Amino acid sequence: MKQTYLTLAAIAILFTATNCKSETEKVEEATADVVEAGKDLEEANADYQVEVDKYRIETAEKITENEKSITAFNLRIASEKKEAREDYKKKIAELEAKNSDLKMKMDNYKADSKENWEKFKVEFSRDMDELGAAFKDLTVKNVK
Repeated sequence: MKQTYLTLAAIAILFTATNCKSETEKVEEATADVVEAGKDLEEANADYQVEVDKYRIETAEKITENEKSITAFNLRIASEKKEAREDYKKKIAELEAKNSDLKMKMDNYKADSKENWEKFKVEFSRDMDELGAAFKDLTVKNVK
């Protein structure tokens, strides 16, 4: 019986000794985990910044296209009747103001967090789509 207890004790000691890590090993593993998490965070931030920059370029191109459309439309309406021309000019001025506001909104946006960026991007895309639809509606002649 005494030998059984000694054998069990020896097994318990060996088991404990092989499964326990030293404090140094634990610190080294924790340090490696922190370094890995830091790398992951840096990579995520870099990806986020690339996404923001890409979206800024895309919207700048759309805004430039809108400005070209305004210029072209102003040239086309020169031959319209005076009443129609005045109505078109009012609509164009509104669209120009919206286009300018969107440009300013994008230029002034500070990319502070991914969550805020996603909200901003959804709202901004909706506004750009509405503006694009307004440009298309303006260029369609309503013939009855």
